[in-house]
Amino acid sequence: MPHRVIYQPKAEDDLQKIITYIIERSGSAETAYQYVDRIKVFCDSFVTFPRRGTKRDDLRPGLRITNFERRVTIAFTVVNEIIFIARIFYAGRDVDRYFYEPLNDSEHDG
Repeated sequence: MPHRVIYQPKAEDDLQKIITYIIERSGSAETAYQYVDRIKVFCDSFVTFPRRGTKRDDLRPGLRITNFERRVTIAFTVVNEIIFIARIFYAGRDVDRYFYEPLNDSEHDG
């Protein structure tokens, strides 16, 4: 069975925020939508080579991170034949901060 890509809600929100940011900065909706279209084409290409990027099990089991055009960081997981796009970070946002989960108090005691 071939792989398929699913954008999780936060990734969809991230894409919308990228569109808004680019429109505000450039004044061009066309530029913003073309850029996001290129991001989506890149993410959709994961079906060909889904295990690309750097493994970041330290942040979340199975998490992988890859970059697009030096300005975008894409966080995703691969489960069976499905590639879940978890987040799409623009312009140097700190990936670790969005995936870090502090230890429970009981884990500090031992």
